[in-house]
Amino acid sequence: MSIDRETAQRGYDHAVVHYRGDDDLLAVAVPFLEAGLAAGEPTLVSLEPERAELVRAALPSSSRVEYLSTGDVYARPAAAIKSYRELMAGFVAGGAAGIRIFGEIPPAAIGTSWDWWARYEAAVNHAYDEFPLRSMCAYDTRTTPRHVLDDVARTHPFVATPGGGHHTNTGYVDPLSFLTDRRPMPPLPIELTAPRAELADPRPVEARRAVLATAPVDLPAAEVDDLVLAVSEIVDNALRHGRPPVRVRIWAGPGQMVVSVHDAGAGPADPFAGLLPADRGIGGRGLWIAHQVCSEVTLHRDETGFTARLTAGRPW
Repeated sequence: MSIDRETAQRGYDHAVVHYRGDDDLLAVAVPFLEAGLAAGEPTLVSLEPERAELVRAALPSSSRVEYLSTGDVYARPAAAIKSYRELMAGFVAGGAAGIRIFGEIPPAAIGTSWDWWARYEAAVNHAYDEFPLRSMCAYDTRTTPRHVLDDVARTHPFVATPGGGHHTNTGYVDPLSFLTDRRPMPPLPIELTAPRAELADPRPVEARRAVLATAPVDLPAAEVDDLVLAVSEIVDNALRHGRPPVRVRIWAGPGQMVVSVHDAGAGPADPFAGLLPADRGIGGRGLWIAHQVCSEVTLHRDETGFTARLTAGRPW
């Protein structure tokens, strides 16, 4: 099947690759990348260094594949979306009729902050749909947790298999449905301890002061400042767009902070809030800022209202 022209017509083709070893990975990656090169398409790889080198060694030395650092690209979901959109806009402006990316979310990110990467995997089906893009996301089934694979199955419209197989994924869920589903928010270990501070209906300035007052000395000042900004924005959102009461709780430990902001409202109406630019809807600006500067942002809805959990510092 010729897929290059179909790519340009269809928009974003987002496929998952399940693999259990190097041979499985290469059996899908190499034909996919070679087809892109043969079609003259911008062809990119964003894998962890050892797997990037594996792919590089399997391709002809003259292959004009661009290798992206996962650490740079996947620092945060909103930043990844912004970076990829700018990159693809440049390719299209240069005349590209198709673009190919073979990548993976770093396993460390999956292990410490999967929730917002699950939302990323859903949101990109919309965020990238204006581009003639085919991408494949690789997941090692030996090490990827079951709940992550379940989310992966719901966020990828296609499944790629060795030998050029490309199949419709019957488990795929529309991004709007996935992003509005109630997702669990397991407590982080530090949340099992008593919070350092609790505030009821605080003004943003009071929330800022509380974060500064409880920040651990070993958390870099720049990260504290970023968290102060994010908390201020989210508290302002809750006061303006949520429903009282607004409750802020702050935990702090060696090299880490967690702040939860809860109100009795339903949360932002826009399911893409935080992941896409702020002009998308009410309350979007604060969540967009938080997604740009925090170590992780978790959003949770339940019968009591809406919670945004913001973290700074080391992984959990």
